[in-house]
Amino acid sequence: MENLVILGTGSAGLTAAVYAARADLEPVVVEGDQPGGQLTTTTEVENYPGFPEAIDGSELMQRMHQQAERFGTRFVMASAKDSDFSGDTKKVVLTNGETLEATAVIIATGARAKYLGLDSEQKLIGRGVSACATCDGAFFRDVPVAVVGGGDTAMEEATFLTKFASKVYVVHRRDELRASKIMADRASANDKIEFIWNSVVEEVLGVDENRVTGVQLRDREKDEVRRLEVEGLFLAIGHKPNTDAFRGQLEMDGKGYLHADGTRTHVDGVFAAGDVQDAVYRQAVTAAGSGCMAALEAERYIEANRE
Repeated sequence: MENLVILGTGSAGLTAAVYAARADLEPVVVEGDQPGGQLTTTTEVENYPGFPEAIDGSELMQRMHQQAERFGTRFVMASAKDSDFSGDTKKVVLTNGETLEATAVIIATGARAKYLGLDSEQKLIGRGVSACATCDGAFFRDVPVAVVGGGDTAMEEATFLTKFASKVYVVHRRDELRASKIMADRASANDKIEFIWNSVVEEVLGVDENRVTGVQLRDREKDEVRRLEVEGLFLAIGHKPNTDAFRGQLEMDGKGYLHADGTRTHVDGVFAAGDVQDAVYRQAVTAAGSGCMAALEAERYIEANRE
């Protein structure tokens, strides 16, 4: 029987582990199927406090991991497969066959950006392909970039990127946007944004150069292929929270994000931190902050329930 199980090793999970371990809770952290979280796909992080010269995303997460380990955190290489939060003892079934039982659980399993599924795209993630303009936009000063998507997120990303890029192409598979009128009007009025309608990205170019040099587009109406010269490709087609293991146990919205009051779910002793319950900000620093909050809440809960 554990005091606290933390699921996930992104900035939310590892921050929670640091705080919990320093409080002598002896937390057990389940690494997840993407140890280090989404930051491990970013080559340079410039907006995390304390690193004025920027830091590689994987290195930042490795340092957090080491910090948590230093205070006595125990790590398990597995992912959450199933859960049972119906009793006082919280149970989490792992992919390695183990079942962890604990007084409290912090869920920090994060969310995955949706990608197009192209081999060339996957090879260039962090080298010109990104799913976060706020994170990576500043690396694309005075060069053309493309944004894929037609919803509010795509319009927000495209508008944000005009602060840096020389030109922003919005590639949308339909001939009209799904975005709200105010967001669509704002993007349409921006001279730096150009819409490419009825088109899909078939290939991301530049794998041999290890950087994005362009994209191959197919016009779905004309069935014509052309090359678009860009140095960055931003995917804005949504995120999927990693919450399948908690269905039927915790309240979620229609997209699968966990409902939380602060970090408290509707089940006593189960807390949620980071992108698994945040569909708005999705930043490393906000995830870390919620990880701290969840650890403090878990500590109070555990202390109140000690026999």
